[in-house]
Amino acid sequence: GLALLPLAVPPAAAPGGCPSACYCVATPELVQCRYERLEEPPRELPAAVHNLSIAGSNLSILPRAAFAARPLRDLRLLSLRHDNIHTIEDMALQGLPALRTLDLSHNPLLSVAAGAFSGAPLLRTLQLNQALLAAPVEEQLALALRNLTLRRLELAGNALRALPAALLPPGLEELDLRNNSLQRLAAAELRSLDAPELRGLRLHLGANPLSCDCALRPFLAWLRSARSRVLDARSLRCAGPPAMRGDPLLRLRPEELLCSASEPGQLETASYVFFGIVLALIGIVFLMVLYLNRRGIKRWLHNLREACRDQMEGYHYRYEQDADPRCASAVGTP
Repeated sequence: GLALLPLAVPPAAAPGGCPSACYCVATPELVQCRYERLEEPPRELPAAVHNLSIAGSNLSILPRAAFAARPLRDLRLLSLRHDNIHTIEDMALQGLPALRTLDLSHNPLLSVAAGAFSGAPLLRTLQLNQALLAAPVEEQLALALRNLTLRRLELAGNALRALPAALLPPGLEELDLRNNSLQRLAAAELRSLDAPELRGLRLHLGANPLSCDCALRPFLAWLRSARSRVLDARSLRCAGPPAMRGDPLLRLRPEELLCSASEPGQLETASYVFFGIVLALIGIVFLMVLYLNRRGIKRWLHNLREACRDQMEGYHYRYEQDADPRCASAVGTP
């Protein structure tokens, strides 16, 4: 009879030998180790493996040559999602010369060494979706990426509020920034995207809370002139203000983007400006009143001075009368 090949072969049955707690799917070229709570990468992997996926484990630290227990010269894709990885040490990928795609998504990265990816010179795709939430590691990553020739970088779901320009190596072709906290791309960020080394870069910007106010005008103008560079441009919509929520960006006119004082600090600044204007107007009115009534004020001051002089002379006369001894003796005689 005909022998049927199983789609998922238990470790002992896989040709070339699968590690315990893992499965070789169809052939030993695809190895999956899912939710087995591994604390280190499996050591006995088929030498012919092309794709290795470890998910739901507790690897914590990727040490130097973490996957070099056995030469894996044909490994092209390494997926380490949901593995609680917080530290990547120097040369962690040593021994993976053919690696082209690395997925570190959904890991709480705290420390990334400057030479973390040096062992994978052909790395072209790096996926870091929801991996930058535990700590600000952008500067560390920038050092780790400086010697790579990345073509695709995924940074979705990292609550980023600005374009991570330091993480964009020259020659990058695709950047995924979906589901972050971007309200707009500022003029300086747009200039960095137009730099010669990034002119071929295409972006994904969907599911960001874009604020459709006057500060969005530079980004809207850039988006219309470079629509092909934002792959999901047609799906971009306003998250605020409430009256414009859900409106497609590409249908907006610049004059519809109004300035408001609703952002933190703007209302306070506007209040101070208004208060200063009111005080200035009061001061001007007061000076005009003084100028228009200068003669009456001068007459009033003259009368006030005369009244004060008469009062002082009366006080002086009474003082002299009280001090005269003749008046005092006349008052004391019966």
